[in-house]
Amino acid sequence: MGKKVSIREITEDDIPVFWEYIYGTGEPEWKKWDAPYFPLAPMSLEDYRIHMRMVLEVDPAPRMAIEIDGEIAGQVSYYWEDRDSHWLEAGIVIYDSKYWNGGYGTEALSIWVEHLFQSLPLVRVGITTWSGNKRMMRAAEKIGMKLEGRMRKCRFYNGEYYDSIRMGILREEWREKKESQLL
Repeated sequence: MGKKVSIREITEDDIPVFWEYIYGTGEPEWKKWDAPYFPLAPMSLEDYRIHMRMVLEVDPAPRMAIEIDGEIAGQVSYYWEDRDSHWLEAGIVIYDSKYWNGGYGTEALSIWVEHLFQSLPLVRVGITTWSGNKRMMRAAEKIGMKLEGRMRKCRFYNGEYYDSIRMGILREEWREKKESQLL
């Protein structure tokens, strides 16, 4: 829990709220920043409910709701690049644009990275984004992530090529940053 943001497990009651954010409009604004080069296939509420029930039954840990002022505003998640070496990539999306540019995403990412380091035997937490998403890169930088990779001009969106960006932070760097903030 942070000053402005909290994260919590997703419940069955949250499913319609997430569906509305993700599929409730034809072209949601958030999708223009969250991997827009991957199309968002439409899904009915009932199909999404079935999908999310399966996801949450198998392993609810890889995703959590972001709450701001007591309302769901987005979600944090992770996926395994290589489970055997404990290599995962974190993700964050703030669906509600009224919470963009206010530090909410940075705080949510910081809470999520702390949670991941506390709950999993990780050496590193990373994010993957694209060079068109300046806010995501800035949030990652603010919490101490470093640029680790740039695959040039491999994301095509709206007639333009963008770079794929990898950023990350090691456990010892995270601890060091947290300790320096306490002083």
